[in-house]
Amino acid sequence: MKSTVLICCFLSLLLLQATAEEEDLASSVLRDRSHIDETLRLAADEKAGDYAAAIERLRKIYHTSIKPMEQAYKYNELRQHEISDGEITSKPMVLFLGPWSVGKSSMINYLLGMHDSPYQLYTGAEPTTSEFTVIMHGEKIRSVEGIVMAADSSRSFSPLEKFGQNFLEKLIGIEMPHKLLERVTFVDTPGIIENRKQQERGYPFNDVCQWFIDRADLIFVVFDPTKLDVGLELEMLFRQLKGRESQIRIILNKADNLVTQDLMRVYGALFWSLAPLINVTEPPRVYVSSFWPYDYAADTSRELFKREEISLLEDLNQVIENRMENKIAFIRQHGIRVRIHGLLVDRYVQTFKEKMSFFSDPELVFKEIVDDPDKFYIFKSILAKTNVSKFDLPNRDAYRDFFGINPINNFKPLSAQCSYMGGCLLDKIEKAITNELPALLSSINSGKQPGLSSCEATGCGEKPKNRYRKN
Repeated sequence: MKSTVLICCFLSLLLLQATAEEEDLASSVLRDRSHIDETLRLAADEKAGDYAAAIERLRKIYHTSIKPMEQAYKYNELRQHEISDGEITSKPMVLFLGPWSVGKSSMINYLLGMHDSPYQLYTGAEPTTSEFTVIMHGEKIRSVEGIVMAADSSRSFSPLEKFGQNFLEKLIGIEMPHKLLERVTFVDTPGIIENRKQQERGYPFNDVCQWFIDRADLIFVVFDPTKLDVGLELEMLFRQLKGRESQIRIILNKADNLVTQDLMRVYGALFWSLAPLINVTEPPRVYVSSFWPYDYAADTSRELFKREEISLLEDLNQVIENRMENKIAFIRQHGIRVRIHGLLVDRYVQTFKEKMSFFSDPELVFKEIVDDPDKFYIFKSILAKTNVSKFDLPNRDAYRDFFGINPINNFKPLSAQCSYMGGCLLDKIEKAITNELPALLSSINSGKQPGLSSCEATGCGEKPKNRYRKN
């Protein structure tokens, strides 16, 4: 009986304390948000017509010059990255990653001014976000189920169907009218919980993260200064971020919870923990602030936190301002990879035909070529005959798996991939890489409106010679 009374008293005290904390929080002074609109230039009008014309030109270049070779040599089965119209026309994506309860959802609420609104992202001290939440622009406030997002070909999320129905149930979209969301899309992710195995999530969490990482224009990795544990799942996440260091921004959130001296120690500990995971000469930028709507705690470095926040917003604005240039660069990089793939498959086909004789076993001949491509100078011949960098060449082992699924006889050499009306696949993709895409980029930078004849208007230069076409 006494123990029951004690438990009731204890629960009552906890309830009173929680109520007092909520009242204190409600009475807290809200922070001025005017610098967000100013830094992100949300009041400025955009030239929607110029942007739409550039996007249409980029889409046309991709479909006429890059995609034909992509389809002819089944590039998607090598890289498993199919570019849809939705991805070309999509807004820049900002991805939020990090451990649980570090303030990812609160940061999105703060940037969008959703505090105390009925559609704010749920936050709390416990792990609260179990879904991948995509916050995007819409004419009215509504939620969109993951199944609907994946089925809509006009969006860029249709490839997510490959991760299964269990994942789609953990994917949700939120549409709302907002100036910032007219220019960018936010993706909130489930927090990393080190004591939870990936299979317990019911879907391939790391693979889904990789999909979003590959498409993100900016990646915010958020940490809490009181929780800097680096476990296996966080290590795996940073391995997935290899090669994307220029997009990563590390955020030490809730910085006003510590006094300056402790904050300096935590800052050093964060670098010490992440140094083995980020093996680059210049580490990603670290922003130290507190991203939520309430005023900074008393006796903290509020001026420093304010400058850090503005600096991060300037980074975000830079991504928004350069979104067209980044898309052109992305499509050009994709085109270079497709071209290299086409050249390699062509070389495999030519070598196979050269080594085949009347008495040869096709399977044994091709197995020898695939198992030891260096013996037949497959990759070296590409470097010698073309302006391909050795650092851009794909993994040799990937082609053993590729040709295990796709028989060599299914592919024609590049010299046979020409038509009277359509021209040659190699000519078209080289023209796009060396002339059309740079010309489109130049027209964007010079402020010209990029019509469909921008290549001719700016002077594309001499047509590249097809070294693989028979005379």
